[in-house]
Amino acid sequence: MTLAELKKILDETGLRVAYSHFNSPVEPPFITYLFRYSSNFHADNKTLKTIDNVDIELYTNKKELATESLLEDILTEYELPFEKVETFIESEKMYQIIYEVRLY
Repeated sequence: MTLAELKKILDETGLRVAYSHFNSPVEPPFITYLFRYSSNFHADNKTLKTIDNVDIELYTNKKELATESLLEDILTEYELPFEKVETFIESEKMYQIIYEVRLY
């Protein structure tokens, strides 16, 4: 899966979606996503399989279980297993929920 294909999947949430950041402020909820690192498979001095680790970040003003569920259901539908971590950003008064996925 490519980053462009991931973008199309994330667009299905109906939320605003951008790679890395938006160029101007947007109201939550919104999603950003960003390539973090690779976990490629190597053998015989060659990269045989490219695996990109991508963080999908959901930002909300309050805890929105329905929005989280919507995103998680879409990731599950497209067979994108994820790890999840949540943080409250005090300076922004905003929740950040990061979903780490692997794109094969």
